[in-house]
Amino acid sequence: MVKSKQKIATMKELSEAIGISRPTLSRFFQDQSAVRPSTSRKIRERLAEVDYVYNFIATRQNRKLSGLIGVIIPHYNDLFFTSLLEAIESAARKTGYTVITQSSDGKAKGEAQAVARLRSMSADGAIIAPLGLDSSIEAFQIAREDFPIVFADSRPAEPVDGTDFVGTDNAQSIAAVVDYLCRTGEPPAFLGMPPLNSNAVERERAYAGKMRSLGLEPRIVATGGARESWQFEAFGHGVMNDHFSHQRYTSETILCANDRIAIGAIRAANEHELFLRRGEPHSGLRIAGHDDHPLSQYMYPAVTTAAQDIEGIGQEALRLLIERIRGERMDDSVTVLREAALKIREST
Repeated sequence: MVKSKQKIATMKELSEAIGISRPTLSRFFQDQSAVRPSTSRKIRERLAEVDYVYNFIATRQNRKLSGLIGVIIPHYNDLFFTSLLEAIESAARKTGYTVITQSSDGKAKGEAQAVARLRSMSADGAIIAPLGLDSSIEAFQIAREDFPIVFADSRPAEPVDGTDFVGTDNAQSIAAVVDYLCRTGEPPAFLGMPPLNSNAVERERAYAGKMRSLGLEPRIVATGGARESWQFEAFGHGVMNDHFSHQRYTSETILCANDRIAIGAIRAANEHELFLRRGEPHSGLRIAGHDDHPLSQYMYPAVTTAAQDIEGIGQEALRLLIERIRGERMDDSVTVLREAALKIREST
């Protein structure tokens, strides 16, 4: 029979039950390295003997700062945002902040609710990957009165005074892929993203600008009224399956606005046997993407792409946010653009 543990409700009760002073316990729960290793070990051993859950929020209610940083992303199931969140959390741990993550579920209402929850939790600041063209500007403006905000990856639909932005230099990254494709084969047509965030607009504009600088006419792949959603793989597959079924683009070069669209397009190409096994005839089709999605290198064929500096974006966003939280910077909005690195793989 398993012996039930003594249930402890407060820090005072815990102190009396395990024989450790409340100030020492408080230091331990905030930062274990703040107490001697022998004391830390003793506390952990005695905590194992009781049923106690440290109330992080309650212990910070009377403090000027909560130690909480909110992060809002569109979706948890997008590995790009998962990687961005991991980079932010890793950097936050080193500075003693705790990250509270919210998902907007790709909807403006969900984004506004996520912002409201962070306000109710007295977060010290927030890093937000906004929906962009459908983002909750009013909610951002109201929240900005409570805490600083740094936008990451994409920009809100309208500027929000006193906020910062960290993302990829889309002009540089798209130009790098276009230049490579033009040097190694036929100039690319562009399969854009559904207009769900600012990257969709910036990348198409960057493609057109680079093509014209090379003396070439930009060509945009018609999407035929395909459903515009965050299901980018399905979008890319649906659009290109229709084109390939009508023998369009079967031997051309296609630059997709992101790797998830490229993954869908490559699936459609494989269904039409446009990418054959090594050593066999090839249709001439080339497909490239953008982002260096974690799965892009494991496709067949692996996707040529522009690798975003996700870790750098996360770290820089946190650095700018902490500067504002600490009052070290009260200046106007700051924009930081990180360069991407060209990754040449089998798809081109």
